[in-house]
Amino acid sequence: MTIAEKPMTGDSTDIRVRLGVSPLINLTGTLTTMGGISARTEAIEAAAAMMGHGIDMVELQAAASKIIADATGAEAGFVSACSAAGICMAVAGAMTGDDMAAIEQLPDTSGMKNEVLIQTGHLVNYGHPIEQDIRLTGARAVSFGAVNSATQAQLAGAIGPRTAAALYVVSHHCAPDGQIPFADFTRVCHAQDVPVIVDLAAEYDITGYHRDGADITIHSAHKFLGGATAGVVSGKKSQVRAAFLQNYGLARPMKVGKESIAAALAALQAYVSDDRAEVNAKLRKPLQAWREAVADLSGVQGDFDADPTGNPFERLRITITPEAGFAAVDLVHALETGTPSIRVRTHQLEHGSFIMDPRSLGAGEEGVVAERLRAAIQGLQGAKATGAADQVQSWKIRRANALRNWPDPLAEDAT
Repeated sequence: MTIAEKPMTGDSTDIRVRLGVSPLINLTGTLTTMGGISARTEAIEAAAAMMGHGIDMVELQAAASKIIADATGAEAGFVSACSAAGICMAVAGAMTGDDMAAIEQLPDTSGMKNEVLIQTGHLVNYGHPIEQDIRLTGARAVSFGAVNSATQAQLAGAIGPRTAAALYVVSHHCAPDGQIPFADFTRVCHAQDVPVIVDLAAEYDITGYHRDGADITIHSAHKFLGGATAGVVSGKKSQVRAAFLQNYGLARPMKVGKESIAAALAALQAYVSDDRAEVNAKLRKPLQAWREAVADLSGVQGDFDADPTGNPFERLRITITPEAGFAAVDLVHALETGTPSIRVRTHQLEHGSFIMDPRSLGAGEEGVVAERLRAAIQGLQGAKATGAADQVQSWKIRRANALRNWPDPLAEDAT
């Protein structure tokens, strides 16, 4: 029986069930590992409408350029397969310009400037090392400064005759202290004619970095915008054109579909017209409910948590103290292994806390989360807490082993 032939009754109306996949509640927000943010209605409708039609992709991308430029204030833009693809294409374009022979030569960079500068504190891993985006093009990542200290003098000193571009990353993954402010970074680079590429995958500001001198920026369409999986590349026309032309070179395996372009553009236009205060008020409602659900439980603290890079929304941080009698990792495991699985942001699990992000919350899931959270805590109350750091490492090892054993689950994790 095919997916289309499976009965549309009960839980089988859920496409995940029909595919044989376990449903989950995504409280990670926009993490790609959980499928990105839930798409807007406008994006879903645009993707569906586009899929049944033929179209000239170059003409579609030219139309996309006008829409992206209007929304961002940039000179031009296009839609890439994802943010990582956009970074690769921007780096490649900085090396080749619009020279088609050079575009077809990559990743062989013989005769080209092939170094990309990046602050050491920006060498993040967002699912893979960001420097791999650079290396895929044949370029070489040249880091400068220390993790917690980079200076304008170090940046200026790192620029040399083989410098093709500089990459600036805006992310909660970056080192929080000692990084060069963007305006200063751009000023130093432009003084020596070095273009600046900005990774803004999850960042809400789609105009400010262009005003502050970015040559090319990359946003994710399937994060805050609420589109299908894609990247939104925008910037100066010459830089954008050079990046776009990589579709006829190394970016061919990264090609984006017509449906993702349509969804990205619909999501971008809807985002621009959003009432941000209204959206944020709606997002705060489940946070308040979850906070109240744990307010009277010993050793459990719920706090509103501002976005670390200044995006205009909050999350809920759940902190487990010794009085609880269990570790934060125990609660995360209980939420993950329940039905449906509830996934949270675990970047600071070693410090006894995790984050609940409401931006991908589905209809009816707010109450389910509150009930499951409280029930899981009560079920763990009284359990003897042992070394939390060791528990976190064991949890990480189990997850890593499960990935290495894909598509077969570990016996202990099989359900």
